[in-house]
Amino acid sequence: MKLNPDCIRDILLWVEDVITPRNSIVVYKNSIPERLNKYSEDEFIYHIRQCFYHKFLVPTQMKLTSSLFQIKDLSPEGHKFLANIRENTNWNKTKKIANTIGTNSLDALKDIASNVISELIIKNFK
Repeated sequence: MKLNPDCIRDILLWVEDVITPRNSIVVYKNSIPERLNKYSEDEFIYHIRQCFYHKFLVPTQMKLTSSLFQIKDLSPEGHKFLANIRENTNWNKTKKIANTIGTNSLDALKDIASNVISELIIKNFK
């Protein structure tokens, strides 16, 4: 399946909004949250997995299966990436640069987003 960076961002924003220190999120294959229902079930599950693979999400001790995921929290890496892409202007600039150079890998998107933020920081010191 082709990676959809917008789906990754939407998942991270959703997790940040609903997670608390006292609860985890249980995601079943056939239970897409309403705010993410613009994505197909397969696309949603695929991107949840990608978030785990790239260590954006912290799983609970429970074994993850192909139809059940339990999310404990955003990881520090997930928080960092989300902080860099939270604002639509930063996200759109990140995607534009990624499209210009012809990549949508999560590693490239993380690097580009970090550089977009670094550029904005430098501009504020001038």
